[in-house]
Amino acid sequence: MKTKDMIKVALVGARGYVGFELIKLIDKHVQTELVAAYSREYNGKKVSEIVTGFSDESLCYCADELGGLADKDLDVLFLALPNNIAAKNYDLWLKISKKCAIIDLSSDFRFDNTWTYGQPETRQKQIIGKKLIANPGCYATASQLGIMPIVDMLDGAPHIFGVSGYSGAGSKSSDKNNPELLKDNLMPYKLVDHIHENEVSRVLNHPVNLMPHVAEFFRGIHLTISINLKQEKNESEIEQIYQNFYKQFEFIKVTKEIPEVTQVQNTHNVLIGGFTIKGKHLVVCACIDNLLKGAATQAIQNMNLALGLEMNLGIV
Repeated sequence: MKTKDMIKVALVGARGYVGFELIKLIDKHVQTELVAAYSREYNGKKVSEIVTGFSDESLCYCADELGGLADKDLDVLFLALPNNIAAKNYDLWLKISKKCAIIDLSSDFRFDNTWTYGQPETRQKQIIGKKLIANPGCYATASQLGIMPIVDMLDGAPHIFGVSGYSGAGSKSSDKNNPELLKDNLMPYKLVDHIHENEVSRVLNHPVNLMPHVAEFFRGIHLTISINLKQEKNESEIEQIYQNFYKQFEFIKVTKEIPEVTQVQNTHNVLIGGFTIKGKHLVVCACIDNLLKGAATQAIQNMNLALGLEMNLGIV
């Protein structure tokens, strides 16, 4: 049951797919209360009319006039804006962060050392108590978790063939989220120098090559990661390395079988498996829900850590 001593949360960028998922997770969390949701498009409409099942039937969306945020008594501010928007208000976030934790879900601050890069399972100690946190990208989350346990064993740059559901292209209309154009189709895009390719290379301190595609399903990401190893290993050895690396993390599951998108849709899980080796050539597969573990779930985990709470508190 929620009490008067709740963590007060605001969300800027509340109209997109990730915004909807965040609203649902905040509403379910035992210690958080959504006190403001900013969206020009939905300004004046009740949040409960847009987000099915939202419990507060009085809270309405408000226009994104952000200047007043600094005067609100907030504990946490989530930014779920399109890329290159949050960075325009850099000084405002610095001001607000003196009193509240800010978690940005865009790519704007992932390469900014002023902000803490927030992959919860692998950077818990760095995130605890921080005020400015950059949430990882969806492709970047699955990629780094799919490679990290064996990063010291790599010979050259892994090649990552990625396929995302069209929700990854956002809710603003484009060819990459047009169901008619995607019908019976697979669209490659940004085949070199993708921002998530650079993000993963930076996090791992090792280059990777990402080849992203978008498919006609709505949500989820599947990665097939091709890796050359310095030394030959067998499949059971590699699987055991991954099992040991992730054994303490509830949402990261290692499996012998090749993971599939349908297994992670609408869940908080990362599935890593299908380990296949020929000589020094290893193939690993990884799947996540791009809207949840690739975005909103991690944002809630980062909030929990920033506030000194148990990492997975309230995530159901």
